[in-house]
Amino acid sequence: MEGKNLLAFSAGVDSSALFFLLLKNKIKFDIVLVNYGIRKQSIEEERYAQYLAKEHNLKAHITKAPKFSTNFEKNARDFRYSFFKNLIDKYNYTNLITAHQLNDQLEWFLMRLVKGAGVNELLGLEEISERENYTLIRPILNYSKDELLEFLEKNSYRYFIDSSNSNEKYERNYFRKEFSNQLIDKYKSGIERSFKYLKEDRDILISGYREIFSYKELYIIKIENSSIKIRVVDKYLKKLGYLLSSAQREEIKYNNSIVFGGKWSIELNSSLLFISPYIKIVMPKKYKEACRVSKIPPKIRGYCYRQSINPNIIKIIF
Repeated sequence: MEGKNLLAFSAGVDSSALFFLLLKNKIKFDIVLVNYGIRKQSIEEERYAQYLAKEHNLKAHITKAPKFSTNFEKNARDFRYSFFKNLIDKYNYTNLITAHQLNDQLEWFLMRLVKGAGVNELLGLEEISERENYTLIRPILNYSKDELLEFLEKNSYRYFIDSSNSNEKYERNYFRKEFSNQLIDKYKSGIERSFKYLKEDRDILISGYREIFSYKELYIIKIENSSIKIRVVDKYLKKLGYLLSSAQREEIKYNNSIVFGGKWSIELNSSLLFISPYIKIVMPKKYKEACRVSKIPPKIRGYCYRQSINPNIIKIIF
């Protein structure tokens, strides 16, 4: 892994196994831990993270999360990734490494399957994903929980078991206990192959587009057929850290000019798909006219103006 690495660490089976695998492969990294304070054991896990960092001469970034009274899973994830991003920006990390494994991949698949999802959303966990200013890497995505546990036990490495993982009030835990763990135990090799084939098929399905211009959070993509615009929008918004809902995917199907969450503009102009932050700003008439001549859609112009993008440059690219 080239660049400066930050490992999302919890002291559980997955991240502990990944921690020692990175050391074994002589990959340099620092660790980050979020303490949610919902278990007494979390204090001991935090101390263990600090011990490991000191023992192996790593930097440990640790923070305590606020109390979340509702929608814990979503709020915890949002807080966690916001903290990660702040660290990445502050310390110039190149890669964020997470310990998602095969069981997690199957849980995600099943959770999206029952809600009605397309191929891209079903296969939401990728080994390598480009984000706005860093790369998200999941190096153990094809290893099962049992394989990671066996590695830890064989080498007498310490780890913790998160007692909250058995609480079925959390949707992921329900799918883990009732379905994914049992399926992985019986059919691991077949499931692993299926994910490989599905991702290959997905890549074929989403071909037919080409990125022709990008600047910071602005993307202009040429698509051969409007039928693939949902897949393309889904891919680029994920890259920007935004996940589409089923309703939003349907909206893309019938609308060529959309703003999602008051933040992201999606415009399809002929065969050109524009994606950028949605910014309402007063622009000089001369700039707006230059955008019109260059066929830059209205909802995209505010971001272009904010970033001082010359509309004539985009016109030349077309």
